Amino acid sequence: MCAHHLVTRIWSFCHTLRDDGIGYGDYLEQHTYLLDLKMADELGRPPYSRTLPVPKEYAWDTLTYLRRAELKSHYTTLLRELGKFVGSLGQIFTTSQNEI
Repeated sequence: MCAHHLVTRIWSFCHTLRDDGIGYGDYLEQHTYLLDLKMADELGRPPYSRTLPVPKEYAWDTLTYLRRAELKSHYTTLLRELGKFVGSLGQIFTTSQNEI
């Protein structure tokens, strides 16, 4: 995916959230959390194949098959639990909360 296409997709998500009453700061923060999870997922796959501290039950893939209330509940739990980790992962998610 080229940079322009990625930026276009992210802004389309931002417009969707804004239209649902979520402020710029909130949706920027939520996108940052989601992008961090997606980057961890990408780095764990070839050609990088790095071992990252994100547990399988909170990995990117767990967000892709849930819908509505289940997704909201899981995402809220994911943010809370990842914030408890020691190190970089915990620092990224330490004060995170679901604003969507």
